[in-house]
Amino acid sequence: MPVTLETARRLIEAAKEKALALGVPMVVAVVDAGGNLVALDRQDDALLVSLELARDKAYSAVAVKTDTATIGRLAQPGAELFGLGRASGGRIVTFGGGLPLVENGKVVGGIGVSGGSVAEDTACATAGQNAF
Repeated sequence: MPVTLETARRLIEAAKEKALALGVPMVVAVVDAGGNLVALDRQDDALLVSLELARDKAYSAVAVKTDTATIGRLAQPGAELFGLGRASGGRIVTFGGGLPLVENGKVVGGIGVSGGSVAEDTACATAGQNAF
C-alpha cells in the first residue's frame, strides 16, 4: 500500500506531538517507497538545516531499507559500508532520526525528523512510525 498524504499527515502529527512533549521544535518529513516527498512540516523556530536533514533522513531510510542510526554504524571508518554517506549526492544521512515504514515485510516509505539531539529526533520519528 502506498504512503498517502493522509497517512503522512497522521505520522507527522504523531511525531509533532512527541516534539511538543519534549519541548523541541522539529521538522518532520515522510517519503514514499521511491524516496519522493509526500509531506513535510516545520514547527515554528525549528532549525533551517533541519528542512533538508529531515527529508534526507526519510530518503535514506528508504534508499538503504534501514534506520539511519544503523546506516551510521555501518558507514564508520573500517566498517563494511564506509563512505556510504557520500552516496546519492551526499543525501544519505549517517546518524539517527530516519526510520523506514514497513508493511508486510516491505519498505513502503520513510519518516525523518530533525531539530533536536539524535535521541530526540529518533524518539519523534519512532512516535511517527508507531502511528503507521
